[in-house]
Amino acid sequence: MKFTSPLVQGRLLQRYKRFLADVELDSGETVTAHCANPGSMIGLKEPGLPVWLSRSDNPNRKLKFSWELLQVDLGAGPALVGINTSHPNRIVAEAVMDGKIPELAGYQRQRREVKYGKNSRIDILLESDNAPPCYVEVKNVHLMREAGFAEFPDSVTARGAKHLDELADMATHGARAVMMFLVQRNDATRFGLAADMDPHYAERYHAATTAGVETLVYCCTLDPREGIDIDRTLPICSTKTNS
Repeated sequence: MKFTSPLVQGRLLQRYKRFLADVELDSGETVTAHCANPGSMIGLKEPGLPVWLSRSDNPNRKLKFSWELLQVDLGAGPALVGINTSHPNRIVAEAVMDGKIPELAGYQRQRREVKYGKNSRIDILLESDNAPPCYVEVKNVHLMREAGFAEFPDSVTARGAKHLDELADMATHGARAVMMFLVQRNDATRFGLAADMDPHYAERYHAATTAGVETLVYCCTLDPREGIDIDRTLPICSTKTNS
């Protein structure tokens, strides 16, 4: 996924009301940017963090800037993190089309935001004339409390649990169902569920995998000048330590 225009760099002053962030640009100007992230953003909203914003030329937009990236250091060196949760579906969809996700190759058609289940929409539906449909739910991952260990979710997500149940129902009825965790960080080496953040989500995840839902975890490369692209798979771990 390429950024449509060069990003503007600055430093975070504050994130507030969930969807707003005040940023002091390198030029000295202070702007309010849209924060397209409803999560708690643990460890990613401290004042002073380097951030990158995109600028919109749409005259109808109230806020001209959107918060895209930030830089953090958990002790292993500076790392870039993508916090815009509106991007993961597009990143994964483009990667599927470009053949960068071999586990999802071989389908003839791709559709997005298709209604299914009990009043839900699947992020990506892959179809082929000679294979069952493949339902792909995409979740953005940026939580990291221990260097290298990416986790999901970063807060209680009843909607996420509902999606797992919908996927499980699809798998039970003969379709292929995939839970895709997209880690928008370039410092992740492994992934696991943050069960302490939402025990119910962890419970529904294990029930879904028992029903036949597959799990894919992919990490991203992030570059303020180039964009965000899928890079590599990550192992799934049940504990934080990598011993």
